[in-house]
Amino acid sequence: MSEADTPVDPLDDALIAARLFALAPKLFGGLVLRGSSPARDALVEALSGEIGLRRMPGHVDDERLLGGIDIAASLAAGRPVVQKGLIEEAQGGALIIPMAERMDASVAGRLVQALDDAKAALVMLDDSVEADDAPPASLMERSAFRCDLSASRRWQGVELPSAPEGGWGGAALLDDTQLRALATTAVLLGVDDVRALIYAEAAARGAALLAGRTQAEDADLATAVRLVLAPRATRIPEFEQEQEEQSQPEEAPPEDGEQEPPPPDSNPPDPPEEQTEKAQQQQDLEELLVDAAKAAIPQGLLEQLAAGNAPRRGSSTGTGQKRKSGMRGKPLGARPGMPRGGARLALIDSLRAAVPWQNVRRREKGMDADSPIIMRKEDLRIRRFEERAARVTIFAVDASGSAAAARLAEAKGAVELMLAQAYVTRSEVALIAFRGTTAEVLLPPTRSLTRAKRALSELPGGGGTPLALGLNAARECAEGVISKGRSAALVILTDGRANITAEGTPGRAQANEDAKSAAKAIYARGIDSLVVDISARPGPEGAALASAMGGRFLALPRADAKMLQQAITAAQPLGKAA
Repeated sequence: MSEADTPVDPLDDALIAARLFALAPKLFGGLVLRGSSPARDALVEALSGEIGLRRMPGHVDDERLLGGIDIAASLAAGRPVVQKGLIEEAQGGALIIPMAERMDASVAGRLVQALDDAKAALVMLDDSVEADDAPPASLMERSAFRCDLSASRRWQGVELPSAPEGGWGGAALLDDTQLRALATTAVLLGVDDVRALIYAEAAARGAALLAGRTQAEDADLATAVRLVLAPRATRIPEFEQEQEEQSQPEEAPPEDGEQEPPPPDSNPPDPPEEQTEKAQQQQDLEELLVDAAKAAIPQGLLEQLAAGNAPRRGSSTGTGQKRKSGMRGKPLGARPGMPRGGARLALIDSLRAAVPWQNVRRREKGMDADSPIIMRKEDLRIRRFEERAARVTIFAVDASGSAAAARLAEAKGAVELMLAQAYVTRSEVALIAFRGTTAEVLLPPTRSLTRAKRALSELPGGGGTPLALGLNAARECAEGVISKGRSAALVILTDGRANITAEGTPGRAQANEDAKSAAKAIYARGIDSLVVDISARPGPEGAALASAMGGRFLALPRADAKMLQQAITAAQPLGKAA
């Protein structure tokens, strides 16, 4: 792919994606615009001039989304009056969803059903900052285009490409060679979603349509790869040029010298020269598409993929486990129930449930149409909320032996770095050090950076390795955190080589058995865990310990505090329920 073909600004490709989406919203399903910027605002404004965009509020309920009883109109009319939902109101256009990364799972499920039934199209605005945050994965899979505009600096003169005459009806089909090339590129990029291949085929057809061509060309397929497949890449394609000589072996003639005639309806195969030429054309096209994908993948993501670290899109944000609450938090849909035990009555939802039955109930009681509303127990609805529990990261640090100084220094730095963002992520940090014959809680769960620095300033080191005692102390601390309704995650900094038993006596064999039992107790409790070995020469003991705990393992020789903190943040789904 030449420099002339490479987009100068991410907005260039986003404008093509928006035009294709506007041509066939339900065919492409969704358009995800990541990164709050003037460029995104200008693009949304340009798109709204082409199709109707109906804004969806963040805390929408089922009645507003899907439609239901209009309470005010029903009370005035004395009969049930049905109102349209947002999905129906957006027919012919699209729903635009601000802060889509915060969408509740129940709302996402409703939208998935509408997308699968071809009743909706979505424009999702992704304002997340962390690379792993994203709108729900189920909606991302059903959205053809994902455009990141956070690096764009354009905002003036933003216009969609001209719409072709006749709309989508003039889009040409792809031939078998082009379809195979798209499929091969998807495989090389690690894209295993069949929907993505369908969207790529449609995008190639649309790109040809925008260019006024009746047949898709290589440039149209490259556009489809940039818009659809590259943002979904999970690995760097390892495309190797293969130069194989394809030769047709000569068949020996029949013994009687007569050539057996082919069946009347058979098609003779292409000559070897034509087969070789077709294979070379196929390979050239695949190389072109792979180059287009590489050029479209941002440099930061390229580095992640090269290291084998595919981004976890739509994963937990690390702000603690979600839990239902009847008092505070993000509002959820109301449910049937009695307003007791702290639960609050959802008055409007209760009235909405009662209104459709008023005519029947009034006839049963011989009452006229002007009588008061008749409420029954089954009409009552209560409010529901969702709040995030505080997250506590518990560091258990092996402070024994000659490597203690390095481990403790990096642990101190990592604790301070994680506490620095504690108020942003609603997280707390605790620290346990084990050495000699004891395991000591040096820092109970806290958000106080001052308190942590004071506790960390004179952290002791040296002696034997009572790994079992350290693991038991970490588990007990985690259980205390969980009993208070918070989520806990363990980070164990050790090489896994125990030599002090759970009774505090020397003995490497028994110490290893005690450590294994302590690790299994953590696994049985379901506590999320991570074992980090930052010794100069990591051995197999750390990985075996992580396996016994059902956790993760990281070998980070020569890691500094910042690297350790980043690795812990990236490796742990700390929002997971403990």
